[in-house]
Amino acid sequence: MDLIQESYRRLFPEREFRYQTKEVYSVQLKDFNANIRLYDNEIQIKYNLQWKNVDEEIKIGLIQSLLLKLFKVKNKNSISYVNIDLYNHFLKQIPDFIGQTKCDPILKESFERVNDSFFEGSMKKPNLSWGTYSTRRLACYNYHGDLVSVSKVFKETDVDVLDFLMYHELLHKKLQFQFSKGRSSFHSPEFKRLEKLFPGKEVVDKKIDVIIKDYLAGPKKDKKVFNRKKIKNTLLRFFR
Repeated sequence: MDLIQESYRRLFPEREFRYQTKEVYSVQLKDFNANIRLYDNEIQIKYNLQWKNVDEEIKIGLIQSLLLKLFKVKNKNSISYVNIDLYNHFLKQIPDFIGQTKCDPILKESFERVNDSFFEGSMKKPNLSWGTYSTRRLACYNYHGDLVSVSKVFKETDVDVLDFLMYHELLHKKLQFQFSKGRSSFHSPEFKRLEKLFPGKEVVDKKIDVIIKDYLAGPKKDKKVFNRKKIKNTLLRFFR
């Protein structure tokens, strides 16, 4: 069975499938990641190698999620989400069988403090690593690889700032996400309520703003960050 064609047929039963298809497995992609592209008239999907032995009904949900993004579908009310729901349920279970391969010692100490203080030590330790010098993505929880990454901008910051970023991402790990009619919600009312419980959150928010401003004004600005900021300012001037 051509999974791409079958996924398309279930997603858009009224449309004719007029594409060639190509599926490739790669060790270059991170754990359980996948991407899609339309080249000429061929839909190409590249999977991380770990997708090879996953149930086809779950893979169909993954492919359908990618197809929705590829074709930028706006009206999603008539779409069947049975397989996408299966895929999202599978995604939430990934941390249970992903092995730990990354554990930065500084982030490990932060995780242990936050886990003891807010989760009664019950949180299973995720992979922990530093990201890039980003001022847009301060920290991130990757569901596919059970990974908390923190921007290197905060590598030498106060403990309360680092612990707040860790707490925010561990809330994502704990609460997961909600999926409804083609949309994923990551910051639910419960998430926002729990985030406010972090002691001195308002002070920490101000510290983060200062850290970012100092970094952008300093001599060691990351080239990519600087270019994004420059482009953003140019666009703002253009559309005013």
